[in-house]
Amino acid sequence: MKSISKSKVWLFALGQFGWALLSGLIGTYLVNFYLPGDADIAAGQPVLIPQGRVVLGFLTVIGLVTALGRLFDAVTDPLVASFSDKCRSRAGRRIPFLKWSALPLAVCTVLVFCAPFPADGAGRTLNSVWLCVFVLAYYFLITCYCTPYTALYSEITHTEGERMMASTAISFTFIMGQAVGYLGPVFWGPLAGTAGRVTAIRLVFAVFAAVALLCMYVPVFAIREGDYVDAKPSEAGVVESLGKTFRNRPFRVFVCSDIFYWIGLTVFQTGIPYFVKDLIGLPEIWQSLLLVAMTALSLLFYIPINIVTRRTGKKPVVLFAFAMFTVAFLFTAFTGTFGSSQELKVAQGILLIVLGSLPLAIFGILPQAMVADCAEYDRRKTGEDRQGMFFAARTFCFKLGQSIAMILFTSLATVGTGGLGYRLAAGLSALLCLTGGVILLFYDEKAVR
Repeated sequence: MKSISKSKVWLFALGQFGWALLSGLIGTYLVNFYLPGDADIAAGQPVLIPQGRVVLGFLTVIGLVTALGRLFDAVTDPLVASFSDKCRSRAGRRIPFLKWSALPLAVCTVLVFCAPFPADGAGRTLNSVWLCVFVLAYYFLITCYCTPYTALYSEITHTEGERMMASTAISFTFIMGQAVGYLGPVFWGPLAGTAGRVTAIRLVFAVFAAVALLCMYVPVFAIREGDYVDAKPSEAGVVESLGKTFRNRPFRVFVCSDIFYWIGLTVFQTGIPYFVKDLIGLPEIWQSLLLVAMTALSLLFYIPINIVTRRTGKKPVVLFAFAMFTVAFLFTAFTGTFGSSQELKVAQGILLIVLGSLPLAIFGILPQAMVADCAEYDRRKTGEDRQGMFFAARTFCFKLGQSIAMILFTSLATVGTGGLGYRLAAGLSALLCLTGGVILLFYDEKAVR
């Protein structure tokens, strides 16, 4: 089998830019689009679905829909992984999934934001149905792309050096994809005056989706899977393969830690528009400026992270990232209480960037490599190639966590007045990240190296 070149790694990584851009649109704007805050309504955002805790007295509609989407996503992950592990296509086990899911994924991402019915009683109910259908479709399709994609990352890299190189590349393109998505308000702001806020948002998202689609097709045509992968299709069923995967003790510990990280991170990411506009009190465009600045600053840490990781291993660096995120999330819970001058508001935003940029880079690079380490360790022990199931098992667990996170944030957001619910959400994120770090202390990195 060939060793993959640096240029091929970067072509492969462009696929990550594409799906990260689409994922960023859903993760950053979906809840805020359908559960607008006071600042959004004042800017012309209509209320398209029922608001408040109208489901069973403690759930919001958007919270229930997004939680169902994540739960559906989690359930389909091992199924898609099993289908991919068993695939016998001439093009390989992974590339066919990337090829056929990219276009419908891009289209569905835009349609999620295109609920077409009037913003009245009956219209809001119909919009809720529309939202549910296309959120479920989006999550199924992104699973069809991402699960084989991440498995292919593990298979086309054969050494520790190659895995770190590829992990760094796909982390870079992931962050850049998310960063482009963060620029949404910069583009739709000028359009909103003539086209209307909602139409402007949809037009910008359609352009972003077209760019994402082109990037997702790059690895389909640039990577010949057979040049780098000599793996036999798995014969194990879904349940059997999943059970074998969780017999790997280091992987079990990693996944438990990862669940708490993703619940905390998802609660925080969902709340970012509210933290910036309603807690700190900055205009909407500052959301883009702060997030892009955080992304740019995090990129400066990529080379130092690789250097330090080679000397210390991955576990100590990730533990440090957990501690940094805990501090950043806890600080967010108190933003807006330090004064009301514009200078203090901007200073709080800048401090949040500084606190969050380094752990953002660390979590972008190292967890993927840790899963690949566990998968390679298992392959050496068992002789079975089940990389797809390892990545699917990880995503299955953290997406269950994300389902919980969507319910937690959307319910907490409606608690109290004056931003109390947003502060509770940020504080909860800090507690969850602290818990994830404690669990990771029991991860046996030496066993998988």
